[in-house]
Amino acid sequence: MKEISTTFTLTTFEINEIEKQKKYYENSRSVSIEALKIVQKKRGWVCDQAIIEIANILNLNPSEVESVATFYSQIYRQPVGRNVIRYCDSVVCYLTGYEKIKKFLEDYLFIKIGNTTVDGRFTLLPVCCLGNCDKAPTIMINEDLYSHLNPDLIPNLLELYK
Repeated sequence: MKEISTTFTLTTFEINEIEKQKKYYENSRSVSIEALKIVQKKRGWVCDQAIIEIANILNLNPSEVESVATFYSQIYRQPVGRNVIRYCDSVVCYLTGYEKIKKFLEDYLFIKIGNTTVDGRFTLLPVCCLGNCDKAPTIMINEDLYSHLNPDLIPNLLELYK
């Protein structure tokens, strides 16, 4: 069961940034993805109360904002680690060895898919495609894309992310 904080409020900065985005879109629904990204950038994830507050600012039903939040895999609805590793599990990455990458990451980090390391450093998530099929297998750590991976390259790569 998710815990909902009753003391949650968006910051003035977050509210102002969401209000600014309203100028660039024709309707409030279109702003909702930007609003979610603003909150996530500041907090690392988007809690239930943030959904409600975003909906209030955009004059939407919270279920409309929730549907956007749950549709996009890069909006996190629960806390994640300081660094999010997304491994591509598309057909192309499958054919080029993503399973070895996934297995290595699970064993090296001592976590399974969807989990976060004990120290909160990494969260491991699958993604259906990173749009980098000609350079598979591919992973993304935060905003950085890595191609032509093999398990031997991963330890040094992870050291870049503290």
